[in-house]
Amino acid sequence: MNSRQRRGIILLLLSVLCALGALAGVFAVVHDAESKVGPETTAYRLRADIPAYQPLDRAKDSFERISMPERWLPRTAVTDLADLDGKIAVTPLRRGSLLQRDMVADRPELGPGQQEIAIMIDAATGVAGKINPGSRVNIYATFDAKESGGKPVSRVMVSNARVIAVGKLKPLDREAGSGAAATTRRGGEAVPITFALGTADAQRVAYAESFASHVRLALVAPGDDGQVSGGDRTYTLDGDK
Repeated sequence: MNSRQRRGIILLLLSVLCALGALAGVFAVVHDAESKVGPETTAYRLRADIPAYQPLDRAKDSFERISMPERWLPRTAVTDLADLDGKIAVTPLRRGSLLQRDMVADRPELGPGQQEIAIMIDAATGVAGKINPGSRVNIYATFDAKESGGKPVSRVMVSNARVIAVGKLKPLDREAGSGAAATTRRGGEAVPITFALGTADAQRVAYAESFASHVRLALVAPGDDGQVSGGDRTYTLDGDK
C-alpha cells in the first residue's frame, strides 16, 4: 500500500467519524427536544361558537379532539367530554379556543319540592337577552275584561321565580287564541324559559299561559330576595290613584 492509498483510507475514516459525530449530534438534539416536550395528552378545541348559558352536553359536536404536550396543557383544560354533563357555558365560547373548566359551570338544579315548568315568552315582551339560568324574575300576566270578569287586570302570578334554562329564539306561527299565544303575531318569535317552581306557582304559571292575554317577565335585581306584597300583586286602572 503506497502513501497515496494510505491518505485515502485515513480521509475515509475521518469522513466516517465525522458522519457518526453528526448523527450523534442529531440524536442528542431530538432527545433533548423530546425531553422538553414530554408525552402528549388529549384536549378539546371549539370548532364552532357557543353562546353563553347553553347546555354543553347538547353541543358536544362543537368540540374537536386534539393532542398536545402534557407539560404545556393548562391544569384547567378539559380532557374528557363526560365532564361537560350537566354543565353550561358561563361566557360566550369562541371557535378555536381551548376548552377549559373555568369556562363552564353547573346547570342550576331543582330544589326540594320544586318542578320544572317551561313557557314560551314573546321576545318582544320578555327581557330580551338579559335573562339567563340562575336569574330571578317576577312573572306578570294581564287578563282582558272577559277573562277577569269585567275589567282588565294585571297580576303578579309568581314573584322571584328562579330561571334554570333559557332556550333558543324560535319563530312562531299561531292563530289568535284566548291565551298568551294570542299575543304572538303571525311570524313572531318567542323563547322557551324553564323555571323551578313549587306546585302552586307552577299551576299559576300554567293558568297564565293558557288564559292570559300577555305574559311578561320582570328581571329582579341580583341579591333581592323580597316577595311582591299582596297589595301590589294586582293592578287595575280604576284602582290606580
